[in-house]
Formats: sequence, C-alpha cells, structure tokens
Amino acid sequence: MSNVLRALCQCCYKNVLVLFSCVETTYASYRMNTQFTFNSVTDLSVGVGAVDQLGAIARNLNAERLFVVTDKGVLEHGLLDGALSSLQSAGIGVELYSDVIADPPEQTVIDAAERARLGGCDSVLGFGGGSSMDTAKLVAALLTGTQPLSDMYGVDQLRGGRVPLIQVPTTAGTGSEVTMVAIVTTGESTKAGVVSRALLADHVVLDAQLTVGLPAHVTAATGIDAMVHAIEAYTSARLKNPLSDMVARQALGLMAPNIEKATHQGDDLEARSAMLLGAMLAGQAFANAPVAAVHALAYPLGGVYHIPHGLSNALVLPHVLRYNSSAAAQLYCELAPLLLPAGSGFSANTIGDVLAEHFLALSNRLGLQTQLRQLDIPENSLPDLADDAMLQQRLLINNPRPLLREDAVRIYRQAF
Repeated sequence: MSNVLRALCQCCYKNVLVLFSCVETTYASYRMNTQFTFNSVTDLSVGVGAVDQLGAIARNLNAERLFVVTDKGVLEHGLLDGALSSLQSAGIGVELYSDVIADPPEQTVIDAAERARLGGCDSVLGFGGGSSMDTAKLVAALLTGTQPLSDMYGVDQLRGGRVPLIQVPTTAGTGSEVTMVAIVTTGESTKAGVVSRALLADHVVLDAQLTVGLPAHVTAATGIDAMVHAIEAYTSARLKNPLSDMVARQALGLMAPNIEKATHQGDDLEARSAMLLGAMLAGQAFANAPVAAVHALAYPLGGVYHIPHGLSNALVLPHVLRYNSSAAAQLYCELAPLLLPAGSGFSANTIGDVLAEHFLALSNRLGLQTQLRQLDIPENSLPDLADDAMLQQRLLINNPRPLLREDAVRIYRQAF
C-alpha cells in the first residue's frame, strides 16, 4: 500500500472511531430523517497519476472529440500535459478552450459552447478550478442544442440533458466536480445558477499531483472554502441527512489535520491527497444538504469587491459560527473533535466562541487576512453588503438560525 493510501486509510479509520463515539447524538440530530434523496456522480478515479487514465475514461464514454475547458494558468503551468498525452494515446481528438476566468460571465459560457459546436465536439472535459468545471457543465448541456442558457437558470429548468462530461479538479476547494450546480455571472455583481441532476459528471478524476503547484494562499483559501462546505452541510436546516452528515464528517476528518501542511509544504502528496479527497466529499455533502449564511455573506464580498470566494468565506466564518451557536451548538459539539486539537475543552455554551477563535487563529497561521479592513473594504459599505446578502434567500433559508438584515450588518461589523 502506498504512503498516500495508507495515510488516507488511517485518517478514515480515525474518523470512523469519532463517528461511532458520537453516534447517539448524531443520530438524534437526524430526527429520524429516513426520507431523503442523495445525488452523486457515478464514477470516481482517485490517486496520484489517475489523470493518465483519461484516455481510457473518454473511450469508455464513446467520446471521439473532447472539448477541454480550462484556464490560462492551468495551461501555462503544464498541468494539462499528462491529460492531453493520455487522450492522444487513446486516439481521442481534442478542442482546447482556455479562456475561462474566475466567476465566468454568461457570454464566456455561450462563446465556449459555440467553439465546441464549430469544433465538432461530442463530449466535454472540465479541467481546473470551479469556474472551469462550472463552464464545462453548461457547455455539455448547451451542446445538445435543445435550449438557450437563459432558459436553464433555476432549479430543474434544464430539459435537454447533456453530452458526456468528465471533471478533473486542480484545486481542493469548490467541490464543483461532484455538484449539480453551475454558477454564472449575469451582470456586474449578479449571478445566476443552473441546478439540475443532469449536470452531475459521468466520471471524476482526483489526482493530487495536479494540485502541487498551487500557491500557498490559494491552497489555504480553497481549503477553508471546502471546510465551510462540510460545516454548513452538517448544520443545514434543510435536507440534512445521514449520508450528507457522513461525508461531511469524513471531509473534515481529512482536511482539518492537513490544511496547514498542504499550505506550507505544498509538495507533500499525502496532505494534498487528503485535501483533494476531503474537498470532493465536502462537495458531495453540500450538494445534498445546502450551504447557508457563511456563503450568503461571502457572495457580496466577491461580487462587489472581487475578493476570492474562499477568502470571503474565511473572513465571515468565525462570526457566523458565533451567531449560529445558540441554534447549532449540539451539532458544533459533534464536529469539534474533528476540528479542534485533542484535549480541547468545550461545551454547548462555549462551542461557538471556541470554534470562532480556532478559525481566526487558523487563518492567521495560513497567512490569510482576517479583517475586511485589511482588504480596503470601506466601513460605510457594510449596510450595502448586508442588503446584497439578504438577496441570497436560497442560502439563508438553510441557516440553522434565522438571519435578518440587522444581523448581517452586525456580522460584517464584527468581521471589519
């Protein structure tokens, strides 16, 4: 057994022990929720070097010409080299599109789909971060030619299915490779989402070697993003279920002990593998038990001030944890053994403060900013940010504690 697999198995074993130690309180938190739907991708390939299987994977999906969606950074760093070699060896034709940018505009998706049509592509590969994978999802749907993008926005509005889709993440954060959501920027600071089970990929490849070149600040911010996915899924007021809880706990059990090592020792493949698998599991968790106030408050920071999404989450997370603790204390206590150092003292009365201080200290150790003022966000903009956050009702309805505009302003002030 390789060192990477051994480390993952050991982590899994420890997490199982924690799970069984908390089974009584955890099961109570389900309130006997035995009626639920859990959506996920059908096939996963996990391991260092797994990207070399892409040719065979595409061939199994009957792909003949693959539209590869990525960004210029991935291309310039040579991360695609192994994938393209594998596809070439399998006789798969490739049309490369590398114009994806962060928070992709609607027109980028439309242009990419037109390129795919003109290139005669019959399948799609998303290769990169969340923006590339979200774009790939929508291109795969648009290639069917059954409806325009503007008609797909919302829940279950995509009617025509999609062509075969493969996803390969190069960051350990968004979990987009296993979600059925794609987010598009539709205006200067407005976004819209397409939510459909049809967007779930046919095959996902997790190869930690692809994440080794990530800068430390990107590793840190995307890692916090993934941890927030797991925490918010576990405490979601809607659709929380035994399977989403299980993968959320496993995700935190993998990421919490490894995020600092992956950030500061970026060539550590064991830490990178744990983060990549953990981020994917967190994606499965929040794809089925949706995120809440942390993301609702983070989105305006990204939309208005273009703060990277993971950093936006990290900035508001401690203060949302404190705010939610009166409603989610028991659930936070269940997660605490996975997040806090062994022997840490906590109780339902203090857990919100303990976790808040833990994540503030973690952000400092990771080299992330912890205050809005450090990013030149003016204090007089906080009420406007709160107004924007309140538009995210699709997320706020999942929060364990109701959150009003004045609460949002207070949280932004605490983060300032």
